[in-house]
Amino acid sequence: MLRWHRDLVKHRHARASVNRGPGRPRAFASIRRLVLRLAAENPSWGYRRIHGELALLGIKIAPSAVWEILKADGVDPAPQRTTVTWADFLRSQAEAILAMDFIETVALTGRRQYVLAAIHHTGRRVRILGTTAHPTHAWVRQAVRNLLMDLEDAGNLAQVRFLIHDRDAKYPALIDQILSSAKITTVLTGVRMPRMNSITERWVKTLRAELLDRTLIWNETQLRHALHAYERHYNLHPTHRALGAAAPLRELPHPLEAGQIERLAI
Repeated sequence: MLRWHRDLVKHRHARASVNRGPGRPRAFASIRRLVLRLAAENPSWGYRRIHGELALLGIKIAPSAVWEILKADGVDPAPQRTTVTWADFLRSQAEAILAMDFIETVALTGRRQYVLAAIHHTGRRVRILGTTAHPTHAWVRQAVRNLLMDLEDAGNLAQVRFLIHDRDAKYPALIDQILSSAKITTVLTGVRMPRMNSITERWVKTLRAELLDRTLIWNETQLRHALHAYERHYNLHPTHRALGAAAPLRELPHPLEAGQIERLAI
């Protein structure tokens, strides 16, 4: 707005010169620069919206003149209005988003086990919150409290503002109050819309392919031990394209310099 004010002052000086006659080209040049800047900084604005903003600044110009300025500079005078998509929201708010999901697996004894995990969108760090054969509401509430304490110890609690999870009945309504006390808003995915929690769903697929489908799990104790080892492995070792080939808890090493790699004949 301060930059607009400066342009407005310049325009008023130019308009004063217009009244004297010879300054008319300077006045139009000032308006043209302002129109093009408004269009560049607000790509979804059409010529009508820009004309309205100019009117608020006290600049009198015909809408058709705004159209001609934009058209002459190769800018679409009436761009299609676009809304923010869910993918755009996830990308723009990644630092503030946690996602949570239950993963089901069956031990060799035939007993079904439920794993609760959370992932931070911006750093892709995974936290295994626990595993149990009976995911009661009390168990889930305690797991969420432990998650908040873990985030606070890591210094990440202040930046988290949203937690995404599905509409599974295993989530008690009380966790909304627990999260709101930490200023975190719960975002429920749509019915049969797993893509709304796509990052977690992709990690679950990786967990199944790399651990659960390759390991014979005897009981809950063994499952908990295997998940703990996999959590550490996932956060420290594999490269992630979203992180530029780094890992959630491991930065990229410094580039090797010439002469640091040697070939040994065996």
